[in-house]
Amino acid sequence: MTGAQTDGRVAVITGASSGIGEATARALHADGYRVVLLARRLDRITRLAGELGDGAVVIAADVTDRGSLLAAAGRVQATLGRVDVLINNAGVMLLGPFCAELAGDYRRMVETNLLGAITATEVFLEQLVADGGGDLVNVSSVAGRTARPGNAVYAATKWGMNGWSESLRQQLLPDVRVILVEPGAVATELTDHITHADTRAAAKRMYEQTAIAPQEIAEIIAFALSRPRSVSLNEILVRPTSQAG
Repeated sequence: MTGAQTDGRVAVITGASSGIGEATARALHADGYRVVLLARRLDRITRLAGELGDGAVVIAADVTDRGSLLAAAGRVQATLGRVDVLINNAGVMLLGPFCAELAGDYRRMVETNLLGAITATEVFLEQLVADGGGDLVNVSSVAGRTARPGNAVYAATKWGMNGWSESLRQQLLPDVRVILVEPGAVATELTDHITHADTRAAAKRMYEQTAIAPQEIAEIIAFALSRPRSVSLNEILVRPTSQAG
């Protein structure tokens, strides 16, 4: 816990059903936030809300579906009155060689990782800037700084996230702090979703050797949010100590 005065602040977290999203919901709830859990998997976020207890709100939403995000924003405003923090965490990592057979994976990554974050921000922005402003946390990746064979489109979505975040930071200051978090290997479900068999096996081996726990990233997000409004940790790169690239 950060010890910051956060009681009553509302944090909306996309991709809250597992990994960094779930861990961040736990960390912020422990710090006194009211957390809004957004994800497609209603059963998982319902279970998480049951564990957290008071102050956790469950909303089934898909970041690739603007209509579901509009409905979520309306419900948040009607029930909680505002949004103080939006955490764009939903994402997929579908690695593999650049080839026609993986075209569906490329579209899914662009629509989820980049357009999903853009749409969620657009939908919640009016609430976020009201009443003195708030915080926008975009969960990117070390792949937003480096590229290698096999991660071309994934890296493209994260490079895009980084550029978009910097533009937003300049546009929205001083009312909204834009905090870009770029994790390296984190022990989440990301590698399970890779459809290219050889790439999935290699990624799993690498993650087993180097990945850190999602709680480590959640604690960093909570710390960044706890800083005085005059301080913005606007870009945070976090690698496991044993990760070279």
